[in-house]
Amino acid sequence: MSAEKQLFSASLAKDAVYKTGLRSLMEYRDLGVANATHGQFRAHVIRIKKDGPGAHDLHTTGLHAHQCDFQMFYVLKGWMKFVYEGQGEQTFHAGDCVVQPASIVHNELACSDDVEILEIYSPAVHETVKVAQMPEVAAAR
Repeated sequence: MSAEKQLFSASLAKDAVYKTGLRSLMEYRDLGVANATHGQFRAHVIRIKKDGPGAHDLHTTGLHAHQCDFQMFYVLKGWMKFVYEGQGEQTFHAGDCVVQPASIVHNELACSDDVEILEIYSPAVHETVKVAQMPEVAAAR
């Protein structure tokens, strides 16, 4: 257990604020978990901006990996397609829960216009590194 006592936090739907974050086409609702856990975890809801041009076109960030200890997401609404190191292409729909192992190489490929995802990861602040190609491809050469 952490030496620092976690704080009480409540993020109420009626007070929800969505802001631009990592991907400019999407908006993020911070749920207050990072502050309450002193940076041990972060949780946010991600959705496509309602006024974004070509909302169904994901404008991917390319292959990358998150240097974190834990990352999971739960699809609240819609669907999202990814490609993963060692797993190939995967499409997840509302109700699906995914644990992305630490540092797994992946990329978001496509999503529905109405996609909403709850994402939780640890630590709250971590590095994301770009990757030139899938490790299997590099190993096959």
